[in-house]
Parts: sequence; structure tokens; C-alpha cells
Amino acid sequence: MFDDTLKIVIRKFAGKMISLLPLVFAVITLTISALSLPVNGGSGTVTTNADADIPSSAQLTISPSSINFRNANPGAVLTIPANENPVSVTANAQIGEQSLATLTVLAIGDLISGSDGIPIENVTWTATGSGFVPGTMNKNSPVSAGSWQGPGEHIGTFSFFMGNSWSYSTGNYSQTVTYTLTAP
Repeated sequence: MFDDTLKIVIRKFAGKMISLLPLVFAVITLTISALSLPVNGGSGTVTTNADADIPSSAQLTISPSSINFRNANPGAVLTIPANENPVSVTANAQIGEQSLATLTVLAIGDLISGSDGIPIENVTWTATGSGFVPGTMNKNSPVSAGSWQGPGEHIGTFSFFMGNSWSYSTGNYSQTVTYTLTAP
């Protein structure tokens, strides 16, 4: 519904001024739900403004939200694929036509098991889908995982791999990585 103002109209007939609504000298404020007004013997026009405030927004979905690398003999398997590959990624961005949405990833640290560690840079990914890019995990600065110009829904996949080595100590290693979708 819009609030609009209807002013009292005075018509001139045969040289005399006749008020359509006697003794009404004020402006009547109406809340109208339709944009047409019945008028006898003519036409009427109501002008309103329709405004929509749509701020920039973004939504990121990654499924599954955790990955695991199985144990493998480093002499036989140099790169271990994640059990969950491929991981589905949907990046929705509601931005201006000339704006750029960006997806970055940053690891909190190396893969850790007690006091032992595996450098997070040993985890890489490939990417499918328009705008998604492959990369290598980093704990010092965010790494690009995708970018898109203008609004839209962007669907792709990541497949994760960990370099295998005889130098890894036994343990259950884990780390948190944060993906950030930015819509300016």
C-alpha cells in the first residue's frame, strides 16, 4: 500500500464555481490500495512511487562442510584425494552489475595433531564451475577461490588433495579453514 494525497477539485460550470465537496477546505490524505480512482465524466490519474531498497548480500554454501584424507602409503600414493571429493560450492551474490564478488579461503594454521604438524600448504584444490579457481591453502594470507562480476548464483565444485610424505608423524591431524564470500 502507498500513502497518497488527493486534493479537492473545483470545477467551473456555466461561469459559476461549484465545489465538489461543499465546505471542505483541507487536503484529504488517503491510504490507497489500488491506483485507480473513479471519476464521473472524465478520467483520473494517481501517481505513486514504488521504491525497493536492495542492499548487497551474499550467501555461501559448501557441502560437505568437512573433509578427510585417508591413510595411504607414501611410496605408492604421492597425493591423497579427500574422501568427500568433489565438494559442492554455491556462491550467491546480490550486487551491482559492475561490482565484483570474491571468494577467499584462509587456514587458521597448519594441520595439527598434538605437538606434530603438517604444513597446510600441502593441501591443494582443483575447481570446476565458472569463476571458481584452483589453489593452495595458506595460513598467512587469504587465497582466491573464485570471483564473479555482477549478481547471480554461481555453482561449482572443489576437489581437495594432500601431498603425502614419509616425514609425517602418526596422528589425527585437523585444522579449520575459513571461506569468505564478499559482496561489496
